[in-house]
Amino acid sequence: MTPRVFIDGEAGTTGLQIRARLAGRSDIELLSIDPARRKDPQARRELLNAADVAVLCLHDDLAREAVSLIQNPETRLLDASSAHRTDPNWTYGFPELEAEQPELIRSARHVSNPGCYATGAVALLRPLTGAGLISRGARLSIQGFSGYSGGGRVLVDAHEQGTPHPLAGPFRSYGLTLDHKHRPEMALRGGLDHAPLFTPHVGSWAQGMLVQIPLHLEGVTVSDLRNALSQHYAGQRFVSVIPEAENPAILGPEALNGSNRLELFVYGGADGQALLVARLDNLGKGASGAAVQNLDVMLGLEGAGHDYRLS
Repeated sequence: MTPRVFIDGEAGTTGLQIRARLAGRSDIELLSIDPARRKDPQARRELLNAADVAVLCLHDDLAREAVSLIQNPETRLLDASSAHRTDPNWTYGFPELEAEQPELIRSARHVSNPGCYATGAVALLRPLTGAGLISRGARLSIQGFSGYSGGGRVLVDAHEQGTPHPLAGPFRSYGLTLDHKHRPEMALRGGLDHAPLFTPHVGSWAQGMLVQIPLHLEGVTVSDLRNALSQHYAGQRFVSVIPEAENPAILGPEALNGSNRLELFVYGGADGQALLVARLDNLGKGASGAAVQNLDVMLGLEGAGHDYRLS
């Protein structure tokens, strides 16, 4: 029987791109609310309970509400909000996190899709804290640079339609109260005892993201860092560790747009300094692409070779 998938919040930025990535696939049946019942809460409840997997593309409170509406014990959930990313009862949906992660996702009823900034940070940190090359007790500073689509429909409209928004402009720094919601996720999933000091920035490009972690090295070399990352991600389809000889002198955030790929770079400097950088599409591996990858793992369809690329 073809698995049925309902995207709760399919009209939002993430939901639209999930639907676009699933377009034309015959191995999944997409359920949608009848336009005539779009504002009917009962219609939403019915579809949530009719789905084999419900994908939640909602604000956190609405995602929690959706969980409470599930009565069908066979319905599984993939939450793209930040409501459950540090919840021990939810499986973290980063298949490359550890060797056993795909099987954990495949057998889970509840899977939480990672945050976009956190995807880059966790991808860099987890192999290095696991190998002891970065101390779990380290107090790190992380910077993220994202296209405006990461702010959802309101910020997209501000940039593309000219509607007012405080983050609309060529470049804006925000989260300056140092309490960004991705910090606990970065710490827990990255293997840190302390949440990092994280400063996000948004620019006037639509999609594409860089996440940067500067390090002062003691007893560890740049080659140690790159080798650990390369070993951890060896054989992965969507995560690449770039060799030193191929490190660009200038990095732009948009190179992977439309894809589910994630590139990791290790730069070395003078005086024992290093810079870790992750590059990804904030709506690809940072949101919708990752969600479709997780959906396939949950349904046992990852062997079909889908690349989760927008056409």
